[in-house]
Formats: sequence, structure tokens, C-alpha cells
Amino acid sequence: MTKKILVIGAHPDDETFGMGGTILRYTSNNYVVHVLIVTDGSSSQYKNSLDMIKKKKLEAKKAMQVLGVKNIEFNTLPDMKLDTIPHVDINKILEKKIQEFRPDIVYTHHWGDINKDHRMVFESTLVATRPTPSQKVKKIYTYETPSSTEWQAPVIYDAFIPDTYVDIYNFLEKKMRAIRYYKSEIRKYPHPRSIKAVKIYNKKNGISVGKMAVERFKLVREVK
Repeated sequence: MTKKILVIGAHPDDETFGMGGTILRYTSNNYVVHVLIVTDGSSSQYKNSLDMIKKKKLEAKKAMQVLGVKNIEFNTLPDMKLDTIPHVDINKILEKKIQEFRPDIVYTHHWGDINKDHRMVFESTLVATRPTPSQKVKKIYTYETPSSTEWQAPVIYDAFIPDTYVDIYNFLEKKMRAIRYYKSEIRKYPHPRSIKAVKIYNKKNGISVGKMAVERFKLVREVK
């Protein structure tokens, strides 16, 4: 039976910048990957938010075509304001998707990210994947998001300490192609959301485990 992978992002672009190479590994091996975006991605950051919301959805859909993802679901919670939303409202979105899709593996944001939306999504992921007897999710990982994970204060609890490394060297250029569709999010080097910086991150992290390029993850829970 083909395994199902659910990638959760607070905003459109988080999934590609953070783990586009790993998504490509899954889809190239015929895994079923769904991407769930929790917020509208734009309403708190741009004056013409409705136009930007449409633009980001289009960018995301084009990026997903490159990554081989056939299902991306957008939600309408206000971006940069998830800490003002009742926790149960975020939980419901994730619970509904997990009940319908029944993934084997879930990827979500790191709990220590400087972006509060990411933190709220992580907490709701844990709620939606409670290890009850009927829970199908067997693995939960957190992924890094450039300009959010590495910018957190260097304190032990919030630190991203990876324990899983995925070789993405054969998919690195294709990941960059997907990122390029997110024109509204790409910045100039040395900003961490520049094309050059993402490549450097992936290659530098690869050096630490004897690979040309990797994406790093933290295993939250595995049930065998």
C-alpha cells in the first residue's frame, strides 16, 4: 500500500523552502503527498491583500506542479495572527484533513520558530495527531523554515536539533525551480530566502553528514 504524506505549512511557500527536496523524493517514488496551508498567507502583510492571496495561490499551485504534488489545500485564517485565533479553530482544520486523508507521516513546523504562526501550527498538529488507538499517523517530523527557524534565540528549548537528514542532491535544482515560482517571497542574497542562500543551507547541512545536499528534520514521535 502506498504511504501517504501530509505536509503542513502556515503559509504558502513554507513547504517548498523548507522541504521541497524531500517532497520531490516522495513524489518521484510514487508516494501520495498532500500539502495543507493553514492561513491565507497575505492578509496581514499587504495592502492589496485579496490580490496577493490570489497571486500566492497561483504561485503555490505552479510550485506544486514542479514538486509533483497533486493536492494542495488552502485555508482562510489570517496570517501573522494565529496567536489571536482560538486554538480549537486551528485544531479543527488539521483534524479534518487528517481524518479525511489519513496520512502515515506528517511534517509540520518546528515549535521554536520565531514566527508565531509556525508555533501555533505545531501545537495544533500535536492535537490533531494525538496517539489514540485509532490514530493512523505513525511518524511526525518538524522541518526548518528559512528566516524563521535559524533566527530564533539560541535557547535549548527552542533550538532546532535535527536527527534526520534526507539526501536531496539529485533534486536540488528542481527544488530551486519550484521556489522560483514564489516570486513574492524570494529575496536578494544574503537573505535566507534567496535562491543562493537556500542552496548554501542545503549544501552546508549536507557536509555535516557526508552528503552533497540535505534537508534536516526533527522526529517528534514514531509509533511502530
